Formats: sequence, C-alpha cells, structure tokens
Amino acid sequence: MSNLKTELEHIKHHIKYPANKTQVIAACNNMTDVPSADKEWVTKSLPESNFKGPDDVVKALLNKV
Repeated sequence: MSNLKTELEHIKHHIKYPANKTQVIAACNNMTDVPSADKEWVTKSLPESNFKGPDDVVKALLNKV
C-alpha cells in the first residue's frame, strides 16, 4: 500500500458500516486517489465477511500482510 494514510482515512470515513466485502470493494473502487494496485490487493486480500466498522476491515487486511 503506497498511500496508507489516505487509504485508512477512506476505510474510516467513506464506507457505510455495517458493510460486507462487496460493499467495501465497491467503495474502494470509487476512491480515485487510491492506486489501482492497492485496490486490487484489497480485493484479493479482504475475506468474505460482514464488517461492523473500520477496525474489522483493518484487522482483516492486517492478517494478510
């Protein structure tokens, strides 16, 4: 992730929770300031799940690092 601060801000503030993987990915794809490689990594790395909030998304992604 080349722009981690921006991406974390998006996860915290631009996704309506609760959200499932499809909703998180859809929100990520609308983030024009996030590099496409980072969007692809999130798409591949985020597990199928329902996320109660941004902490759940971050924890799920950190498990893939």
